[in-house]
Amino acid sequence: MHPAPSVIVFSTISGLGFGLLFWLGIDPTPPTGLSAFVFFAIAYALSVGGLISSTFHLGHPERAWRALSQWRSSWLSREGISAVLALIIMGIYAIDLIFLQIHATALGLIGAVLSLFTVFTTSMIYAQLDTVPRWKTPLTPALYLSLSMSGGALLSGRVNMAILLLVIAAIFQFIWWQRGDTALPEGGTDIGTATGLGERGTVRSMAHPHTAPNYLVKEFIYVIGRKHARKLRRIAFGLTFVLPIICLLLPFSHVLAVVAVLSHIAGVATSRWLFFAEAEHVVGLYYGMR
Repeated sequence: MHPAPSVIVFSTISGLGFGLLFWLGIDPTPPTGLSAFVFFAIAYALSVGGLISSTFHLGHPERAWRALSQWRSSWLSREGISAVLALIIMGIYAIDLIFLQIHATALGLIGAVLSLFTVFTTSMIYAQLDTVPRWKTPLTPALYLSLSMSGGALLSGRVNMAILLLVIAAIFQFIWWQRGDTALPEGGTDIGTATGLGERGTVRSMAHPHTAPNYLVKEFIYVIGRKHARKLRRIAFGLTFVLPIICLLLPFSHVLAVVAVLSHIAGVATSRWLFFAEAEHVVGLYYGMR
């Protein structure tokens, strides 16, 4: 699929922001005063900034609020509602810590659960789609949640937990890539089923159904070379997992901590670009472009 920059920014930084909010919410001894303000400011800048960037891909961003009414059937709507609730509850929790020096434990736990649920709903927007076999797997929410939690642990300074979660996320990422490479051919859909002509014999594409590109071709068909994808995977894996883990294993320094965070963010952004660029929408079969 076409990797829209706004969606890549959204899924990268909002996951980190909500991951940080999760750790702040479950912390038995959370920061207070100015320290709490700094941590929550970073978390809100990432989570809210990501949510705002996601609207740039919409034709009419001013209508985005209407999506909140479809929570019974839409994971996008559930994402919006859970994000709003998480931000409100964690906002109250933050105010108590910053200005009143009060640790409202129950409020923090509720906000933490909602923060993580928001990341889950984001992943389910993609994991529910039968039309994109690479995404249609429980590994998609597992990957999103593990990256969010590991990134949040990294931002909050939980070194040991960050190392453990980065290793787990790396395993999920590797398996997700390997499984995704065979998802389309093993999905049972081909050009014969896509055109409805499969019962007549072997179907092959002689020419595209249209003489000019349309919306489906522009949005849902994006082809990236295998060699190029492999190179980007290695870069993403190294930046997201390997370099941050190395930095965390070395004697602590603020420079290494910053390098670990920036490397992780750059790596997640690269893997998110691949997440969309490598996604083979089955509509491409109809156009003979898979």
